[in-house]
Amino acid sequence: MIDASLGFRTLKRLEDESELENGPLVSIIVAARNEEKDIKTSIASQLMQHYRNIEWVLVNDRSTDKTGEKMEQLRESDSRIKVVHISNLPDGWLGKNYALFTGGQIASGELLLFTDADVLYQPSAIGKAVGYFTRNKLDHLTAAPNLSGNRFWLKTFVAFFLFGFSYYKRPWMANKPQSKTGIGIGAFNLIAKSTYESIGTHESIKMRPDDDLMLGQRIKRHGYSQRIVTALDLLEVEWYGSLKEALIGLEKNTFAGLHYRISMVLFAISGTFISQVMPFFTIFTANTYISALSMANVILIACVYTLIIRRMTTYSPLLFLVFPITALLFIYSIIRASLLTFIRGGIVWRGTKYRLKELREKD
Repeated sequence: MIDASLGFRTLKRLEDESELENGPLVSIIVAARNEEKDIKTSIASQLMQHYRNIEWVLVNDRSTDKTGEKMEQLRESDSRIKVVHISNLPDGWLGKNYALFTGGQIASGELLLFTDADVLYQPSAIGKAVGYFTRNKLDHLTAAPNLSGNRFWLKTFVAFFLFGFSYYKRPWMANKPQSKTGIGIGAFNLIAKSTYESIGTHESIKMRPDDDLMLGQRIKRHGYSQRIVTALDLLEVEWYGSLKEALIGLEKNTFAGLHYRISMVLFAISGTFISQVMPFFTIFTANTYISALSMANVILIACVYTLIIRRMTTYSPLLFLVFPITALLFIYSIIRASLLTFIRGGIVWRGTKYRLKELREKD
């Protein structure tokens, strides 16, 4: 609790930073596969930025819908937009990673912003980010967006995911120069191009489904300066449209996050159950000592949960009332993703299958 409380104090709100209107050229790189529903809305919000010195590199990653056509329409409407169409995926690459790598090679900017095709930007977002980046002489800045959700159980799942991610990954440690902890968020990874090239670009993580996190970790481990900030009022993304979509989406990186090891899967399942489900039941045991310890554990979890939810989302901390149920849903997602990876012999991501053996070799 103390660690989280002190750690979150180091997380700045990007909204509170002063805004630049001009500065180094920023290349915004967007990789999209079958994103016809969101791509134009997202890019339209980016084109409204107050910051002037921007170019866009839109990479169509083998889309089978109208994503490519909509990118071309955007290019025709604004001369700052470049479009690249990828028709074939080289061996040994995940599709998104190759698309981002390709965009990075074409980009002319001193700063590269890797972002997703469904993120909505407020007009001051880039100017505030570049201002913060340059004033603090950073090599990498990542920003946590507002993860919107319209359904109750989806909100509880998103809240638990952020709780678990913050509780175990301790992202605030990335703001400490002496720490080896690195962080990256796919919605907003702003990187100096020289730094990106120095760490080996996306080619160094070409088979990682959790490319955003791995990119941040490589940057930090190479000794570069890094910060994570929140940007809940500046960036918004619908993480998934429903709980079912969230479970499907987590198929690709849950097992990767556990290093493709059964031992880590068992540890994650048992650890989550023992620490975040069982105390809610052992409160009612006849043993006074166990009951008191369980109550203390629940209170501690509630305090940490409330702290994290208030800093990382716009949701109500009252979602904690169904915390043990959501924890069980999360355990189910781990089991489901791991079993499907074994049954399929790999992961299926955006219509492409990647073999488990190859994923493990690149881990």
